[in-house]
Amino acid sequence: MKLQQLRYIWEVAQHDLNVSATADSLYTSQPGISKQVRLLEEELGVPIFARNGKHLTEVTAAGRQIVAIAGEILGKVQDIKHIAQEHRNNKIGSFAIATTHTQARYALPPVIREFMQRYPGIKLTIHQGTPTQISELVSRGIVDLAIATEALELFENLVLLPCYQWNRCVLVPKAHPLTQKAALTLQDVAEYPIVTYTFGFTGRSQLDQAFEQAGLHPRLALTAVDADVIKTYVRLGLGVGILARMAYDPVIDSDLVPLDAGHLFGPSTTKVALRRDMFVRSFIYDFIRSFAPHLTRELVDRAIALREKRDLDALFKSIELPVR
Repeated sequence: MKLQQLRYIWEVAQHDLNVSATADSLYTSQPGISKQVRLLEEELGVPIFARNGKHLTEVTAAGRQIVAIAGEILGKVQDIKHIAQEHRNNKIGSFAIATTHTQARYALPPVIREFMQRYPGIKLTIHQGTPTQISELVSRGIVDLAIATEALELFENLVLLPCYQWNRCVLVPKAHPLTQKAALTLQDVAEYPIVTYTFGFTGRSQLDQAFEQAGLHPRLALTAVDADVIKTYVRLGLGVGILARMAYDPVIDSDLVPLDAGHLFGPSTTKVALRRDMFVRSFIYDFIRSFAPHLTRELVDRAIALREKRDLDALFKSIELPVR
């Protein structure tokens, strides 16, 4: 059994059993991967993948367990490399983050700038995607951490660290009738077409729940993953925007009016997600602390050590999160 073989079966499983795509991602040949997978199956005496001719059709029952353990082994191998690098030089290496557009565009820039100034020897990569996509990236070990509001709880091998709370605003052009309302209500907002985030993005589920609980069914004129796209279509008069308050820039967006909606939808919480079994390098602790000052190294380690959600909730219960 070779480490390379474990990497091949793991990657094949992550690429939906597409050996050609796996070969491209690993910069190797399709026949080479197929051969090594066969050799491993012969050595183990059980099939890892079911086949229809030359095509892989599914992961077998035994294969699911083998692939899962292979992923754990590959993660530990990566940890060994990180530990060695940490002791050689804790200011060089690579660091990959997965996050949404809103976080990357509005919350992270000052943190990224400070981090790069402090750690010029670290190669930093930022992946953007849906909350589910970025959660999967950190769960599979493709990135070191994820920052999001939605979907992180879908993966059991992740520990979630609350960073800050944020509120929404209703964004309208100047002179819009809603600007004359003394106290905005959900009924007021529901009278207009709405432009907001695609479902699954940036606290969208909380928005939907608020309208549903009020018995309102507003018309969605357009949904987008990008706050800047939402603002563009608000400017075109397509509808009123509902987006994160931090996405409003008083200089760039001076032609628009942000109406407070914190009382309508309540705050959402942005979290950092780490794999429970990963080796956390010192510069990752520093990045987390810079993004969320209350998340000290000691607190992060305590959170990682906990296995039950109720214990994790109790750990952070007494911490008052900042609001953006």
